[in-house]
Amino acid sequence: MTAAEEQQAAGRPVETSPVPGPRAPTPPRTRIVLAEVSRTGNRADRTRSELAQQTRVGETLVQGLMRAQLSLALRLSLLVLIGLGGLPWLFAIAPSVGRITVLGINLPWLLLGVAAFPFLIVVGWAYVRLAERHEQDFVDLVQRPER
Repeated sequence: MTAAEEQQAAGRPVETSPVPGPRAPTPPRTRIVLAEVSRTGNRADRTRSELAQQTRVGETLVQGLMRAQLSLALRLSLLVLIGLGGLPWLFAIAPSVGRITVLGINLPWLLLGVAAFPFLIVVGWAYVRLAERHEQDFVDLVQRPER
């Protein structure tokens, strides 16, 4: 008697091994590790997403840039107001300064009619340069890698 016949006679189930059939080709395995995904996102990516999604953090960053730009604009406006608006006050307070002539032209006409334009051009150039510097600082802050 064989071992299978003895097991069947004893009432135990007979163990049979499955017959292997043709195997279907398996696709190559892909390893997915969540820890690597979280490591690849750096601070700059998070900050950019905060800006794009308009969250409180992104809103605060943009408000800081706008506050810096507004502060710059107000300071330079005050400079123009004092520089050009103060000249009539100077001529009213000290009339002798208003009677000075340079090359046959009264000083008030020379300052308000000729010198005001280069002054405004210089202030405008300074504003653009400083505003671009603020924007570059903002971009550097957003793109700075995590330390």
